[in-house]
Amino acid sequence: VKNGKQVTVQIELQARFDEQANINYANQLKEEGVNLIFGVPGLKVHSKICLVEREEAEGIKRYGFISTGNFNESTAKIYTDYTLFTAHEGILKEMNRVFEFFETNYKVNKYKHLVVSPHYTKMTFNKLIDAEIANAQMGLEAYIKIKMNSLTSYKMVDKLYEASRAGVKIELIIRGVCCLIPGVEEMSENIEAISVVDKFLEHPRLFIFGNGGDPKIYISSADWMTRNLDFRVEVGCPIYDPSIKQELLDTFEISWRDNMKARVFSEKQDNAYRERREGEPLVRSQFALYDYYKGKLES
Repeated sequence: VKNGKQVTVQIELQARFDEQANINYANQLKEEGVNLIFGVPGLKVHSKICLVEREEAEGIKRYGFISTGNFNESTAKIYTDYTLFTAHEGILKEMNRVFEFFETNYKVNKYKHLVVSPHYTKMTFNKLIDAEIANAQMGLEAYIKIKMNSLTSYKMVDKLYEASRAGVKIELIIRGVCCLIPGVEEMSENIEAISVVDKFLEHPRLFIFGNGGDPKIYISSADWMTRNLDFRVEVGCPIYDPSIKQELLDTFEISWRDNMKARVFSEKQDNAYRERREGEPLVRSQFALYDYYKGKLES
């Protein structure tokens, strides 16, 4: 603002544990001349997005980010998240529509790229699961891999059961509450689910769909909980860049191979550590991920 830029900030006053801090930030921002939006009545805003429109020689150019977590100087020290920085014009035009929704929420926008709650998240993921079911029924490779904080939406649990019965292979990394029971014959025998609790708090929401050999990959601010799907403004985003897609596939596989801090969800509800198979190397996924990214920097 001091440099003559137009700045608009949507600030969520209902942020858990941060209500007073956000009120203080709001007052400070308003005093400095920032245009403030306080969200949508009845809908908590949980998305983590930023859009920059910059005047360049060829005209207005957009840049932005979509994240699974906040830019918070405290939690950033202990949370793991994914953030996509992008100049993809289609994605950023739709991000602008999300900000428009904050101001004119009587109008429901349509999206080709983004997955936005409360209007489209559940429907979009149901379609993606249906596509995997169709592939399985045609004898094609079909799988779903998901990493998120919690899975408590019974409708989404039932949808995953339906996919399992159709032969879709499903791998779930759910850090917190998981209302799905894996490994039950004729219901969830094609589903495995683990939780990784270690030095850092696993906070990403990552969704991978086999798509007949050309995986569709999304990151999102939304867990599959009723509140996130139906009563919050959330934003998910497809990943198009091949190198980033591969990186996310790699990080999921590293987490999935964890046999030191991974606990298994099962019908027994005993929260048992995953057993290491004979000859299998020890994998502590958070340390392995550090080595993975260190290797990318050095290569």
